[in-house]
Amino acid sequence: MITRRYLFVWIWLLALMTLSLFMGVAPVARNAAVTLMFTVAAIKTVLVALHFMHLKIEPWLIYAIALVPVVMVVGFMLTLFPDFVFAR
Repeated sequence: MITRRYLFVWIWLLALMTLSLFMGVAPVARNAAVTLMFTVAAIKTVLVALHFMHLKIEPWLIYAIALVPVVMVVGFMLTLFPDFVFAR
């Protein structure tokens, strides 16, 4: 039962990674591609944290400790976003 859940999450991670790779060569606007790549990266982060790091079953203090790096990563992403989108 647990192995099936891990396999299901792994398949989702594989599909999301494939989507990110194809967005790099897709004929869409660069802004849309970068936005989608960052969104997919955030979704993959949540999947890994909840399922493989077992944060889904941990007490609230673990969430508080895990939230600090997440806030930092989101801040870094928002800070670097203009460099990727508006590169010359």
